[in-house]
Amino acid sequence: MAQDDDPTRDSAPDLQILGDQITLQPRSYVEARRHDDQEPLMHNMARFRSEPLQFLREVSLYVSGTGWRAYDNVIGQPIFYSGFSEQMRNSVVSAPLLQTRISELADRRLQIEEKEGWLKRDDKDFVTKKAQRRAIIESGIQEVAEKMTNDMICKFESKTFIRGAYYLVTQLLTRAYHQGIHVSSEEVLRLRKVAEVAEKKKQSIIFLPSHRSHVDYVSMQLICYRLGLALPVVVAGDNLNFPVVGSFLQHAGAMWIRRSFGNDTLYTTLVQAYIDTLLQGGYNFECFIEGGRSRTGKLLPPKFGILSFILDSLLSGRVEDAIICPVSTQYDKVVETEGYVTELLGVPKKKENLADFLSGGSSVLSLKLGRVDVRFHEPWSLRTYIDEQLTKLTPSPGTLRLDIKTPEAVAIKQKLLRTMGYKVLSDINNVSVVMPTALIGTVLLTLRGRGVGKSELMRRIEWLIARVGAKGGRVAHFGNAPLSDVVERGLDVLGKDLVGVVQGLAEPTYYAVDRFQLSFYRNMTIHLFITEALVSASIYTRVKLGGGPAHQEISYTALRDQVLFLSSLFRGEFIFPGEGLIVNLEKTLVGLEDDHILDLKRDERGSILSIGLADEERTAGRENYDFYCFLIWPFIESTWLAAVSLMGLTPPIDLKDDIWIEVAKAQNTAQLLGKTLYHQGDLSYFEAVNKETLKNSYQRFEEEGIIYVVKSKDSKVPPRLRLASEWRPSRDPTKNGALQPSGKLWNFIERIASSRREGKNRRDGATVSTRVLRLADELGARLFEDATHPESKAEAKLSDEEAAHVKKAVKAERRRRRLEGRAHL
Repeated sequence: MAQDDDPTRDSAPDLQILGDQITLQPRSYVEARRHDDQEPLMHNMARFRSEPLQFLREVSLYVSGTGWRAYDNVIGQPIFYSGFSEQMRNSVVSAPLLQTRISELADRRLQIEEKEGWLKRDDKDFVTKKAQRRAIIESGIQEVAEKMTNDMICKFESKTFIRGAYYLVTQLLTRAYHQGIHVSSEEVLRLRKVAEVAEKKKQSIIFLPSHRSHVDYVSMQLICYRLGLALPVVVAGDNLNFPVVGSFLQHAGAMWIRRSFGNDTLYTTLVQAYIDTLLQGGYNFECFIEGGRSRTGKLLPPKFGILSFILDSLLSGRVEDAIICPVSTQYDKVVETEGYVTELLGVPKKKENLADFLSGGSSVLSLKLGRVDVRFHEPWSLRTYIDEQLTKLTPSPGTLRLDIKTPEAVAIKQKLLRTMGYKVLSDINNVSVVMPTALIGTVLLTLRGRGVGKSELMRRIEWLIARVGAKGGRVAHFGNAPLSDVVERGLDVLGKDLVGVVQGLAEPTYYAVDRFQLSFYRNMTIHLFITEALVSASIYTRVKLGGGPAHQEISYTALRDQVLFLSSLFRGEFIFPGEGLIVNLEKTLVGLEDDHILDLKRDERGSILSIGLADEERTAGRENYDFYCFLIWPFIESTWLAAVSLMGLTPPIDLKDDIWIEVAKAQNTAQLLGKTLYHQGDLSYFEAVNKETLKNSYQRFEEEGIIYVVKSKDSKVPPRLRLASEWRPSRDPTKNGALQPSGKLWNFIERIASSRREGKNRRDGATVSTRVLRLADELGARLFEDATHPESKAEAKLSDEEAAHVKKAVKAERRRRRLEGRAHL
């Protein structure tokens, strides 16, 4: 690759953290491939069996706290001292917010006891007895709150512990990720300066990382420890709080929270009080903006639970300010991807336990997974951001009381949460680094044919590197190394289970062995090209019709409408640029024209009239245009599958009442339909049966009012759904009630299908209206049969209260969409 074309040429050098050592990696450095007789450039930490004396020396350095290992002069508030946990617990349980809640709960209990006759107003000692009873109730609630607090809070108690923990975890991590953790020297220096200012102002830095692996929070703690920053308190689900490991993590920074709060107002207030206490004290904080780990490789939509608590701390005035730092964590290989695939294919997630942790950890240590790459976005003031947004959202932000729950305040807070969540995701994408494995996975899954020769693979990777740079993305530093070394390094990390090679041919030929798992790495690049992919898929509505170039042209209006439709369809799936549809579309079209992929025809004023493939692109075999289509086609097919499955939610012709189906069963049936269609040749991509994408599609259908979903107050009753009346297709009474391929839902399916990849052995219209529709109907009939079965867990019919709630929710959702003025399906 020419030096001028190197997208890393203007970036700062990396720091490699490997064991005890920090090494400045010159720009475009890649670890040299070594033969067994060569000495490695850097040594990992010593191992007891091979170097017992060196091993014991290293342990003694940590125990005694020699040099930086002492972790004494950290930037941030004091942590790791005896009594830290007790002081934190006392601060939380004595917080005015929590004490007010305890008083309110005691009042509610007293009202119930009065109503039920336990306390009688006509009793001469009523006032005294009520006061005594209040004291008993408040004391009981206080005890519960103290127990909850003790179980929840992180326990930064011992420096000796954290020194040993750092040594142990580094030993384990550098065996699996043998090339260590890489960070940008520029970003780290900037972060340290921000931390120094925050320490003086007693402000917290709130790290908001992407979440692809359990290694995410381990790597963040290691970086902060090694670089002398105060460790953040990390929000962690209590599913990880199992024996031995749970206590270890809690003393290393984890705060445990329930996966669901339900209607427990005491617990909700307790979490708020703890977060208030941390932010008031200027302690660093960390939570994952996506909630859980991404099983697909790309960013998930933001979860607003913990963000809501943070925002409430500032909006209420209990906290003056905090610093937000979005963080991107990338991997050469994510250790959990094999497990993710089984989950996405419908196998229930196994509960975490110590035995699996130990057995799984031991097998991981022998792997060579490459490196972890952590990038920090420029931190920003949350208070400044809130003030800027409030100025945009309301004409008089100074008079607005957001600490009081009025309809206006709730609506503004929801908008603040949403804009903040998506800003953080956008910031994460902006600093993300594309790893060699992601480049290889992307190329292998965006080429036609069974496999690709090594020279062609390297040519396409070189093209992709240039495109990543042109889109403002960053590629992992390896520009000085021969491209063949980069490819070999990535292939070694991915392994033969993901990428196979056929030897004995004219040249080595590589092919995707596990396309489903490899798609995880392809999805790490899709955010850079999402607008190009949507434009290409929209143009495909004409290209798939065949004929000459003129016949395959699409008018600007038709293209705009289809791009708008697909953008709305994938609103919850991807993070789009914030300039708006028309600006994004114009920029994308001009960019594709400059790349000689599209040909734009304009009128005398320069306005675009029609779009077609450029002659150069046709001559090149449509390879670049196809690249963008291949990126988005699996998602289009998955959404098409979800929409087809809705046809099966049409009640049988002899069923007059509204029957509600369990959401999980409906989604599982959609997945079963997809697996069947794939093996019968009616589905091109097995990735389309991805549970996560199907779930997101159902969520979009709910938002658009295509399906109604009701959630019971009883946690034992699962959520249920039904197809909205106006979206139900008709049945033909003369053909045993067969579904008719017509109506609003059918037209919706057809519109998605127009951008769907044309299969070799099928024609969409005829196939869907016969075999696919019949299969969806048969599977749907089973759902209705299960729902009406006497042993069904969920009621097939709604109670009067639930029906009223659904009616109210539908009206509110329609009003919201109307007020927002956003595009809908």
